[in-house]
Amino acid sequence: MQTLRVNIFNTSSNLPLLAAQEAGCFARRGLALEIQHTPNSDAQRSGLVAGSFDIAHAAVDNAVAMVEAGQDVVIVLGGDAGMNEFMVREEIGSIADLRGKVLAVDAPNTAYALVAKKILKNHGLLEGRDYTVRLAGGTGPRAAAMVADPQLAAGMINPPFSFTVRQQGLKSLGNQYTLLGPYQATGAFVLRSWAQAHADVLQQYLAACIEGHRLVMDPSHRPQMIELLMRSFKLDSAAASGTYEALLTPGAGLAPDARFNTEGFQTVLAIRAEMEGMWGGTPPAPARYIDLSYAERAIQTIS
Repeated sequence: MQTLRVNIFNTSSNLPLLAAQEAGCFARRGLALEIQHTPNSDAQRSGLVAGSFDIAHAAVDNAVAMVEAGQDVVIVLGGDAGMNEFMVREEIGSIADLRGKVLAVDAPNTAYALVAKKILKNHGLLEGRDYTVRLAGGTGPRAAAMVADPQLAAGMINPPFSFTVRQQGLKSLGNQYTLLGPYQATGAFVLRSWAQAHADVLQQYLAACIEGHRLVMDPSHRPQMIELLMRSFKLDSAAASGTYEALLTPGAGLAPDARFNTEGFQTVLAIRAEMEGMWGGTPPAPARYIDLSYAERAIQTIS
């Protein structure tokens, strides 16, 4: 049995990973997982480079940021479109009401922070001029901070926390898919050198992940998946059911077979080019950031 160290955010986008583990998909391939929960994107990125773990699952824009920082990282699997909701405090009636307010983010220049800034820009609000940004950690800590601190007026929150914070007084002004369209959110990424040295192991790992996606997306498994959500995230049945439905929402939720959404990834690059001014404002071709050959071979091994 070979142990793989896997670093994730503690969110429902990892339900396929948990389902595959519970169903023995990894064990059947001779793999044991050591799952680590990261508090934020910075810790995850630095940990991957330091060799503290082997595989990261998170918004793939983090991998883009790492490549642009000179780190030899590659995206090897898709996952989902994020299921993010633009959550605000109860007194906020519209995005225009966020003028002069504070946006809660994980890291200020990657992934969902850039998504939030793009949404605000589309509604005429610019960082520094119309609102400020405050670091509040990954989704779980960020959701808790928004509930506890009345100064944190808005933030991108995904399930299950987008449902639990509703029970604590926050509300949604719309989901990310509706506000921005296709987006490649969570995926798996690794050091390219590690992938090349462990190609067979990585292929087996990705095959088990894909099987996990099939388990979750099979409607006949709905009761088991809701129970797993309740147990894994300490949810009540209403929050777990809502989370499961969000995961299965076409376009906004999980991707069948964890397939990589190229159109959605082009959105990722376009937002980074616009909001960070990178590449002279013109996004590059996606190819330098991805290698889906491991996942393609993995799918071929699944009956």
